[in-house]
Amino acid sequence: MSTVSMETGPGSDVHIECNSNNIQVTINTASTFNGMIYPKGLSTNSSCMVEFNSQDNVTYVLPLRSCNTMSTDVDDGVEYFNTVVVQPHRKLVTNQGKGYHIRCRYQTKEKTIANSFNVSTLGTTPVMATAPMPSCSMKIFMADTSNEIVAENVKIGDRLTLTIAIDNQPVYGMKVTNCLVRDGLNWGEQPLLNDEGCPVDDEIMGPFEYTNNLTRAVVSFQAHKFPYTASVYYQCNVRLCLKESGGCDDIPPDCDRNGLNYRRRRRRDTDVEGDANIALVRQDDIRDLSVEVYSGLYVNEAEEEEEVDIISPRRVATEQEFCISMRKFAVGVAIASLLLMLAVILLVACILQRRRRRKDASTSASSIYSGPYSNRAYGRD
Repeated sequence: MSTVSMETGPGSDVHIECNSNNIQVTINTASTFNGMIYPKGLSTNSSCMVEFNSQDNVTYVLPLRSCNTMSTDVDDGVEYFNTVVVQPHRKLVTNQGKGYHIRCRYQTKEKTIANSFNVSTLGTTPVMATAPMPSCSMKIFMADTSNEIVAENVKIGDRLTLTIAIDNQPVYGMKVTNCLVRDGLNWGEQPLLNDEGCPVDDEIMGPFEYTNNLTRAVVSFQAHKFPYTASVYYQCNVRLCLKESGGCDDIPPDCDRNGLNYRRRRRRDTDVEGDANIALVRQDDIRDLSVEVYSGLYVNEAEEEEEVDIISPRRVATEQEFCISMRKFAVGVAIASLLLMLAVILLVACILQRRRRRKDASTSASSIYSGPYSNRAYGRD
């Protein structure tokens, strides 16, 4: 545990304590504090936001594995970081609020474990031996790149590669089990791998692929998120096994449709007969050697990236091209149809009027020559 003090202004300062499971933020103010403290981006309907009412010394606990706290590997260990907003009002977000970028660095320490040996021909004389316990890590990379680029901010649908590895050594292998994805708010989680190391839903995440020495496991998948937050946390359990004693024979798992491993190992104690220099390592002595690893990243909505293309520079039309919007085109088609309809009506009216005139003219001509013909000039009295 380490403590860091930072001055925040007249009459107030901030102390940071880096604990094993959380980061404790303590604010000492000259007057009572009425406001709220929350991680950046989680001010609305968040279990990570805490309100304070007339308190002199304010203590805010920030968990390492949730509330937008992320981690990154450094030379001598791992570093956790987050941005905490101190807002001096319990209901409103004002310009008086301050943001603090908090970092806690933890050094990785080597651990040793004891393995028990016995030789059946010599009775039960125990021999103790120690071996360094390999360190284990989880990293998430961008899958569509030639180099291993750590994924931090991605969008839904991006191809990612989740890698879990232990130190490269000849003694231990590993098996990845019980993977799940969490929202970091303790509101929702989705299982990914079961206790056998088999996928729960292949559409979300498929099976891991192991290297021949069983020190590295990799799986590719498409980025996904919960609908109400951008932070996503992946968590897996890594079980260590001894290669020489056959403890890794069920790796990689061969899964059926029900998520069961065909290669499931049957634990049994078998004594070795023969040379007294041959030792058997009992698997029961490492049954509790498991490590929990996790990693997180931010996943944004796919639409946010598509909006960039909408406002991209438009192609300039040439002199031989004529551009018109769909709305104007529809209005033009409607007006043209109306004019065409009026023209047809006018044409029909003209044709009817012309026929009517012809009929009237024919009737007048027949009435002029319809009377009886008589020539009185040559008639006799």
